[in-house]
Amino acid sequence: MDIVHTPVLLEETIQYLAPRGKAELMVDATMGEAGHSQAFLSRFPGLRVIGIDADSTIQAVAKERLAEFGERVHFYSGWSQAFFAEYPAELKRPDTVLADLGVSLYHYEKSGRGFSFRTDEQLDMRLDVSSGLSAADLVARLPEKELADLLYNNAGERYSRRIARVIADERQHGTITTTAALASLVEQAVPASYRHGPMHPATRTFQALRIAVNGELSRLPDLLEGAFRVLEPGGRLGVITFHSLEDRIVKNFFRVKNRDCTCPPEAPVCRCEGRRALNILTRKGLVPAAAEIERNPPSRSARLRVVEKVLDEDGQ
Repeated sequence: MDIVHTPVLLEETIQYLAPRGKAELMVDATMGEAGHSQAFLSRFPGLRVIGIDADSTIQAVAKERLAEFGERVHFYSGWSQAFFAEYPAELKRPDTVLADLGVSLYHYEKSGRGFSFRTDEQLDMRLDVSSGLSAADLVARLPEKELADLLYNNAGERYSRRIARVIADERQHGTITTTAALASLVEQAVPASYRHGPMHPATRTFQALRIAVNGELSRLPDLLEGAFRVLEPGGRLGVITFHSLEDRIVKNFFRVKNRDCTCPPEAPVCRCEGRRALNILTRKGLVPAAAEIERNPPSRSARLRVVEKVLDEDGQ
């Protein structure tokens, strides 16, 4: 078994999400190679874990890694929001939910699906290869304006229109099916100063396509809503984000549920008689220390936000 991914903010995650009682249940909503889950299971012998992942290949790695824990860990193959939507009424509600939204280093280095432009691979980027459109499909099918909007909205690519124009011109002559071909087109499209900047010019284009292919932003609100709904009152939900777009969604979701009043802003008088559904435990979120960033550079953009559920939203 070859593990390539290092879990980020591990000690901070354990500090805030450690079991508060006996025989607790934790849902690892984006298990990946199971780095976080292995640490929790090792340190807390009474803890049970349900691990979720849409990628059956990486889930096989997690199963092998966690085999020593036997019946203390169970697995769900699919998207997290679907798991929470189907959560069985007879199953114990989780005391803890962790969602690490980052894409595992495994996918960049081992999957061969074109997540990275550092090696020439097929332009796929799907976590679940059994369904959905690949990155190559989006590059081939999206109208030029929609492609430009995707690059700008998902990654803030300042040269999105120029890149989309070059891609649209190129695909008239043939399909763009590899990471090397796409990265080369992006380099052609942008100014020389951008090509020789501190970041590879194709970084944002690849990020934007990956987000779109896997519905990372569109799935997130349902994941948060579902996880919070099934969470036991008094339980904790921790989310690790890696870019500002997803962090904004998480921050706003927590902020809304932290309000005592849920009436619309234009209402002259509060009539909802509401109570806040959660308490925010990490106001600005936790970021890695300098030592962790030096040891594990991909952690540099990570941010952990943790909340504690006060009550179900039906008031129970």
